[in-house]
Amino acid sequence: MSYNNVSVWACLPRTQRGQPIVLNVDPKGKKLLYANNNSVIIRDIDNPAIADVYTEHSVQVNVAQYAPSGFYICSGDQHGKVRIWDTVNPEKLLKAEYQPIGGAIRDLCWSHDSQRICVAGDGRGKYAHVFMMDTGASVKGDLAGHTKAINSVSWKPTRPFRIVTGSEDNKVAFFEGPPFTFKCTKSDHTKFVQTVRYSPNGDYFATGGFDGKIFLYEGKDGELKKELGSPAHKGGVYAVSWSPDSKKLLSASGDKTCKIWDIESGECTEFTMGTDVEDQQVSCIWVGDHLLTVALSGFITYLDPNNPSKPKKIIKGHNKPITGVALSADLSNLYTTGVDGTVTVWDVATGDNDRISGKGHGNHVSSIIIRNDGVYTSGIDDTIKVIDPVERAYNGRSISLGSQPKMIASREDCIVAVTTKEICVIRDDKKVGCFPINWDGLCIACNGMGSDEIAVGGADNLVHIYTLKDNTLTEKTTLQHLGAITDMAYSPDSRYLVACDSNRKVIAYSLPSYEVCNKIEWGFHNARVNCVAWSPDSKLVASGSLDTMIIIWSLSQPTKHIIIKNSHPQAQITGLVWLSNSRVVSTGHDGIVKSWDVKF
Repeated sequence: MSYNNVSVWACLPRTQRGQPIVLNVDPKGKKLLYANNNSVIIRDIDNPAIADVYTEHSVQVNVAQYAPSGFYICSGDQHGKVRIWDTVNPEKLLKAEYQPIGGAIRDLCWSHDSQRICVAGDGRGKYAHVFMMDTGASVKGDLAGHTKAINSVSWKPTRPFRIVTGSEDNKVAFFEGPPFTFKCTKSDHTKFVQTVRYSPNGDYFATGGFDGKIFLYEGKDGELKKELGSPAHKGGVYAVSWSPDSKKLLSASGDKTCKIWDIESGECTEFTMGTDVEDQQVSCIWVGDHLLTVALSGFITYLDPNNPSKPKKIIKGHNKPITGVALSADLSNLYTTGVDGTVTVWDVATGDNDRISGKGHGNHVSSIIIRNDGVYTSGIDDTIKVIDPVERAYNGRSISLGSQPKMIASREDCIVAVTTKEICVIRDDKKVGCFPINWDGLCIACNGMGSDEIAVGGADNLVHIYTLKDNTLTEKTTLQHLGAITDMAYSPDSRYLVACDSNRKVIAYSLPSYEVCNKIEWGFHNARVNCVAWSPDSKLVASGSLDTMIIIWSLSQPTKHIIIKNSHPQAQITGLVWLSNSRVVSTGHDGIVKSWDVKF
């Protein structure tokens, strides 16, 4: 019995309106680095479907940066801790952990020799600190000079060493060292300074602020050289990034545009990224031939300087927790739903994805099923909506339920939904049967193969078995659990029903008697079990839990199981589907999709 993680389809950067995010790349320009919640994502730039995740922070990570040597990554979190970890070994071994400031770290940078690190943020009076990477010892000097939190920091990549910081006090501070001493502040910005970045050759540094302005300064002495544009953008400048030859500058703005500036002439090439609020650009980075920007939606856009009207590609996905998953009948497409109302469709073979467009639920999507006439989703807006799988867009069909749906299930002739108040039977986009319930319905499953049986799980710790004939539900029997029923699934061969509950149990029932299979209740999870799924041959069951584990159970060997510990570290499992009898796909609260090969 064994398992192997085959792929990781990463989440997008976590964004927040009015807050810039920090991107970074490895020294070779092959890997993109960004944060999402307590995860650090390492993503291949040429093939974004290849990714790795670091999850050792216990709170939200705000920034992560490669050392110039490429051997280490330093990541800083909301509580002021930094972790320095190895990039060579797959285990990502911890080199050191320090707490240089007492509040959130918003940005950090390395010295060009990879020996020193400067962190900046909101440190309750101490806004920046420089320390040695290997010992944590403070580098002598004082980085005072600001009266409010520092948003951005940059270290001159060539000698003599210089550090520049940008703050919410609308000022840019310039330091010489080591030991670092305050030299001057620049008050050219009239609003928050959001980004400061040295050019690769160290000759200049650029600053951008919420006043829409970009200024260039001499790298060695901090003297103002010029302003780009007048102003550079109509909205706040969230990020700037230099070209490798230090001759051009890429800027990203809340006015929904990005611009490439020629440093000498001041001329620019403008990229209009869209018209919606979600198209605001909150970060950018220039690495080799790639110009990447991040929108408020989390989308990563690859700009094409030769064709500003059309990007090379756009990387989509989730940047909020995933709530559910469904697999198309031909096994080619995987659909995932999010707490923010988004739906993403993934190509199973390549990992490429696309966001479902059109007017969806606008908020939490609670369930998804796939039928011959479309993909159906239910949301907390009390409706079921339909996606056209060819157009990859909501087609306008909507079914009002009158109360909040918890889950929907499909039969050949109808859809059945369980809401907070009733069980609904839906045919031709209309409710043709409503059956009130006096307990909270949580999940539902329909038996296939022409059966008329439906199972509904409730917060009353019971699985209610019904028969559905002529739009009428008749309760057949109930199955007792010791916790609320959280998910259920009939086996593909219609011979079994598996149910899981909040009491950590997974129980398989044999049909038609609904007796417990092998008289064994599976109970190796440590917390509420969220989801269950059958393998195509009806021999294996996968269960995912709040305890971050996936467990594979076997009907033929009921006393044996495969435990995938920390399958989504620090994130609960929210959905499972089988691609084959040996490969299972999991989704998590971390917004990540993973696939696993299992051998029983």
